[in-house]
Amino acid sequence: MNVAGFIASLDGAAPAPELNAPLKGLWWAAKGDWEQAHKIVQDDNGRDAAWVHAYLHRVEGDLGNAGYWYRQAGKPAAKDSLEAEWERIAATLLGSKT
Repeated sequence: MNVAGFIASLDGAAPAPELNAPLKGLWWAAKGDWEQAHKIVQDDNGRDAAWVHAYLHRVEGDLGNAGYWYRQAGKPAAKDSLEAEWERIAATLLGSKT
């Protein structure tokens, strides 16, 4: 799946079953279900999940907590728009640029 397909999948009721936990969390975040997204990534110990976790706390406005999760992910704290960060995470996790 590429980013365009991932975005198109947001019309559905649930993320595609083949997506990993970080992508499912990112999917739920785009749908506006912060709680579901947070639950998914909170239960995953990987760096990709930590990156999505950081993004979610940035969405929430908890920059201190976001900073912790960016460090766990090995990523610099994002300074661009939430929309740009979401797309960058999606593209990276999907292994594509567009």
